[in-house]
Amino acid sequence: MNEPPKRSTVYFDPQLHAALRLKAAHTQRSLSELVNDAVRVALAEDQEDLAAFADRVGEPTMSYEALLDDLKAHGKI
Repeated sequence: MNEPPKRSTVYFDPQLHAALRLKAAHTQRSLSELVNDAVRVALAEDQEDLAAFADRVGEPTMSYEALLDDLKAHGKI
């Protein structure tokens, strides 16, 4: 059984809101559909990032200073 949509108030920057309204009209979709899709994409990207971090947890780390030293030693900077 599908749960009914939840209502929430979101405050947009006026220019962003205008752009969303134009996109909604142009694509014949609602603002809610556009925002839901954007949030889904953002959450999926977060999940991919977390998975990548988990995959790389055992890799050695290098400090920023060591990275700069390595780049300089190899003539990259």
